[in-house]
Amino acid sequence: MEANGGLAERVAGPAPALDALYTQPDARILNGVKPELTPFHSAYLQIATFFVLATGRGCGLDASPRGGPPGFVRALDPRTLAFADWRGNNRIESMRNLVEDDRLGMLFLFPGLEVFLRINGRGRISAAPELLQCLVESGHEPKSAIVVSIDEVLFHCGKAVNRARLWEPSSQVERDKVPSMGQVVAGLNALGPEQAAAIDTRYDDAMRNNLY
Repeated sequence: MEANGGLAERVAGPAPALDALYTQPDARILNGVKPELTPFHSAYLQIATFFVLATGRGCGLDASPRGGPPGFVRALDPRTLAFADWRGNNRIESMRNLVEDDRLGMLFLFPGLEVFLRINGRGRISAAPELLQCLVESGHEPKSAIVVSIDEVLFHCGKAVNRARLWEPSSQVERDKVPSMGQVVAGLNALGPEQAAAIDTRYDDAMRNNLY
């Protein structure tokens, strides 16, 4: 951790003057930030299968991946979205955050495309039966949903995708390059190799077959 010779300590200090470092955004960029969905945004939402949900509260921040079939994020009207909350590790940090602080951010990724869709707004948790029925997937109804009131929506350039070479086949990570989830859980809980192997087997099955 000291490979950079205490770099973290050396870079501590006040933030630079940002306006001196960066030029002002083009007027077309500023005009691209809208308070509600346009047909362009809706077209992307209809094919969206993955986004990262950002939330926070007094004790910290959280970024949570969310995925589903195309259109799993439903537009209820031009300023309102809804999506199901499906089973995970039961920490439900995103929802606990929204109870205390309703601000949220959504960053959509589109495999193969060099563009992101960003939505910032306010979220609330709903268990309204009519809404949950609208969000059924593969015959499963969620326990709850998150309803988003949009503050702003915009497209974001995909330069980061190309810097990461994210969609290139050569960027696929080989499983033996890093510890498996079984090895991670075993190592963090002082378990043995046999237990790590068993955890890997259960994990691989759950990631594919225990989605709802």
